[in-house]
Amino acid sequence: MPARSNIRMACSAPAMFCLTLAAFVAFSGAARAQAPSPVRVGVVAAEMKEVTKGAAFVGRVDAVEKVDIRARVKGYLQAVLFKEGQAVKVGEPLFEIEPDLFKADVEQAQGALERAEAAKTLAAIQLQRASELLAKQAGTAVQRDQAAASDRQAAGGVLSARANLDTAKINLGYASITSPINGRIGMTNLTAGNVVGPDSGVLATIVSENPIYVTFPVSQREFMRVTSDAKSKLDDVGASLIFADGATYGQTGKVDFVDVKVDRSTDTITLRAVFPNPDGVLRDGQLVRVQLASDKPKSAVVVPQSALLADKDGVYVFVVEDGKAAMRRIESGADVGSDVVVTNGLSQGDLVIVEGLTNVRPGAPVAASPVQSRS
Repeated sequence: MPARSNIRMACSAPAMFCLTLAAFVAFSGAARAQAPSPVRVGVVAAEMKEVTKGAAFVGRVDAVEKVDIRARVKGYLQAVLFKEGQAVKVGEPLFEIEPDLFKADVEQAQGALERAEAAKTLAAIQLQRASELLAKQAGTAVQRDQAAASDRQAAGGVLSARANLDTAKINLGYASITSPINGRIGMTNLTAGNVVGPDSGVLATIVSENPIYVTFPVSQREFMRVTSDAKSKLDDVGASLIFADGATYGQTGKVDFVDVKVDRSTDTITLRAVFPNPDGVLRDGQLVRVQLASDKPKSAVVVPQSALLADKDGVYVFVVEDGKAAMRRIESGADVGSDVVVTNGLSQGDLVIVEGLTNVRPGAPVAASPVQSRS
């Protein structure tokens, strides 16, 4: 019996070894099968750029000139002579009010003036005759004085008739409404066929386009910092604009006005910058972001704003290190167009992930490819 048992144990030992080896091989294969595949991401290299120290504010575009067109006389609106939205020039006809009644008023006033002038001529002759008779002692002083008074009264009648004629001519001129400025005209509120007058309200609005203003409120703290950087010379403070989609306006402006008082309700000072607008890109009433810069350009690391992420501990980005994603806590500064200045946490050349961030986890393997275009 003991000998038979030893034989069974000796025969079973190789089988146990084989089973153990097979299980290890199967486990290794499964581990390799479950290894995560690299996440495809797009990266850009952190760049060193020349940037200026500045501050950003929310501003509103305002036309330098804005005119509400109104009728100054009452009459039948005969024609609308412009296309809504078109550019107009000073003196260009916009509306035509039926002129017939105003022409009749001019002719009537002209006739009244001629009658008044005739009466003045007669009064002058009578005054001269009364004066001559008085000199020959054939007339009286009373007659001469009466003739003098009639002459002066006739002169006053001429002045009054001439003023009425001028008024009639002015009203006739108001029948043709022309543009008082160069700019772009909006929609018409009344069409031909309506009776218009001073109480009809605004017929249309014209706004100038080039140059154009941007006004924006600035807190007292920021105002003092900006003026300190600019050595209190606000003409040296340059301004740039950023649109709602993050695009930067191609023209630069200058601050040309600082309000003389502080708004008590918001504790802000209103500033205004003037910008060239040759292509009419900026529109009256448009909301933009104004960036002021007063320092000389300095080198700083910048990355696209799309790379920035945030949690309860602050702002961070993902970078690629040894084929894996690594989290980097950063300190961000001013915006530079669609980029942002990184004051701490990144170095020039670091590969920052900007695409595929939703699937990236710290330490996860990544397959990085450069992003060709940076907006």
